[in-house]
Amino acid sequence: MDLRHARTFVTVAEFGTVSKAAQTLRIAQPALSRQIANLEQELGLKLFDRTRGRLVLTGEGEQLLMACRALLNQANALGERAQLLRQGETGVLRFAASPQFIEGVVSQFWHQYSRRYPNVELKLVEAVGWTSIRTMIERGEIHIGQNLLNAVPADDRRFGCQALAPVDQLAAFHPKLKLGKDGGADIAEIATHPLLLLSTEFVFRRTFDAACRLAGIETNVRFESRAPHTLLTMAEDGHGVAIIPSALKANRYALRIASVNFRGKPLREPLAIFWNKERTLPPYAANFCEMMAAYVREVFPVTRPSEPRKNRRRTS
Repeated sequence: MDLRHARTFVTVAEFGTVSKAAQTLRIAQPALSRQIANLEQELGLKLFDRTRGRLVLTGEGEQLLMACRALLNQANALGERAQLLRQGETGVLRFAASPQFIEGVVSQFWHQYSRRYPNVELKLVEAVGWTSIRTMIERGEIHIGQNLLNAVPADDRRFGCQALAPVDQLAAFHPKLKLGKDGGADIAEIATHPLLLLSTEFVFRRTFDAACRLAGIETNVRFESRAPHTLLTMAEDGHGVAIIPSALKANRYALRIASVNFRGKPLREPLAIFWNKERTLPPYAANFCEMMAAYVREVFPVTRPSEPRKNRRRTS
């Protein structure tokens, strides 16, 4: 059924005359009459009886009237939803991120984003490593994914990105362990202790390994895990030094924190949000990236190096 014919039928039924319906719909009376006739022919039903200059619904017409009204309501709702989609105010956003980034950043940011886009449903996916995120982007399973900026080869032009603030490599260790000074510790000094590291699935871990190779250091890896908080628990119990990203919350552990220094500078890498350039991002997804970048600049680093002991005594 043509929506135009359905609208004509409902309007004529409501006014009871062709003249008033034609005036409301702003079409000529002969054209309106032809539409009603065409609709009756299409349906094979008589919809109106002509009585004393008025059009009165037949029994079949009365039954179809409610269905036509429902059809027009659905069409209007579809048009309104399409308008919202054009404005970028409603839809579903699928975002993949590492577990530590979800805990340290996304969990709180979600409230801010939801206030700005209350009609956008955020679907959050936990992912480890660029390989899994890339696969999900390529398959269209997610719109955007978070990882280290350098995870994507420089010559790979398939992915767009929004750079975020850098994440620092931190050493977390038992308070009795004497390690580093002024909030930092050289990677060579750290490597003299048993190490608690993320698994090699994480680009973050591979960055630490690469720095050790460049420094000519052999490491003693006591334990590896895909769960950063497992490393913190192990460090708290005195099993070694945990190497964690500064995006991770570590404040509920009785640990000291030092930045991992390499060649006199903190070992850090920028983060980024990636997407497939061949797939147009909805406006609410593009704005998510911009809002996330601003939020990360405010809250990073989530975990900071501990204050030097002498400063803490002075201020207590």
